[in-house]
Amino acid sequence: MHPALERPVANDLVQGGRQFGFLLVDKFSMFSLAAAIDTFRSANRLLGHDFYGWTTVSADGDAVMASNGLPLKIDYAVADLPPVDILFVSVGLTTEFPGKSKVLAALRSWGRRGNALGALSVGSYLLAEAGQLEGYRCTIHWENRAGFVERFPDINCTGNVFEIDRKRYTCAGGTTSIDLMLEIVRGDFGSGLANGVANQFQHERIRSAGDRQRVGPERDLTGKSEKLRRIVELMADHLDEPLSAVQLAKSAGLSVRQVERLFLRHLTVTPGRYYMRLRLERARELLRQTNMPILDVAIATGFTSHSYFAQSYRLQFGRPPSEERRTTY
Repeated sequence: MHPALERPVANDLVQGGRQFGFLLVDKFSMFSLAAAIDTFRSANRLLGHDFYGWTTVSADGDAVMASNGLPLKIDYAVADLPPVDILFVSVGLTTEFPGKSKVLAALRSWGRRGNALGALSVGSYLLAEAGQLEGYRCTIHWENRAGFVERFPDINCTGNVFEIDRKRYTCAGGTTSIDLMLEIVRGDFGSGLANGVANQFQHERIRSAGDRQRVGPERDLTGKSEKLRRIVELMADHLDEPLSAVQLAKSAGLSVRQVERLFLRHLTVTPGRYYMRLRLERARELLRQTNMPILDVAIATGFTSHSYFAQSYRLQFGRPPSEERRTTY
């Protein structure tokens, strides 16, 4: 077993410390889980004692298969879970799995008792289905955000790397699991320990809840113009009603021509073409993740003409929207 998945102590609870439960479902992300647990393991190592503990949970206590095909031994069935400080739910490739009704019932029960809940990556979807994110800020992996927003329009899904809102802890998965857990460590012991753990992982910068997930076809705009990043984020926030070139330029304090030069220099594409790619990527996510009619998908991504949407989609992805909908992923 990977060292990150070993329990640090034999006891069910860490005396004088904090205990976290990880509720795993079929096809969960091993990377997101290991990143979260290893953060606490490393904190224990630097502290010199086991302050943080963790336990694994599934619907019925049986082993669960990760998305990479590796099985993971489980400590408890969700009905038998002893008290923990935060119960995190981890989901990977699918939100449909054996025992889902038990998991949702457990999350509802946990929330009704005023306990803290968290989610790694797509786990936010299950918290929302269980009614545990109403009135809270949350986040989810960028690839699933479009479908989440359409399914739960009244929930404030920010698109940031992680969110902590009272007793709800959510992150976008992957390396953002490290950032969320480091924030918990920082709250317990201060920035010194959090930075020390980050250094152990060669984690160059601890991101805050205010950091956005990477957006755009390149996703990574690190080292590029701050004004460029601001415009791209604004584009991503206004896909259903696209902003004009003048509005985008004004937001960055630039002229339209300066914005054009900025995009050509850093991204070798015009702002208009880049914006179109963002909108079409969102359309593809909606087609794959939801059952929305194609016309509704077109409207949700700023197209007023079905034919223009279909033509643009084919030019971008080499297939019509209807064919995308028939494809199973």
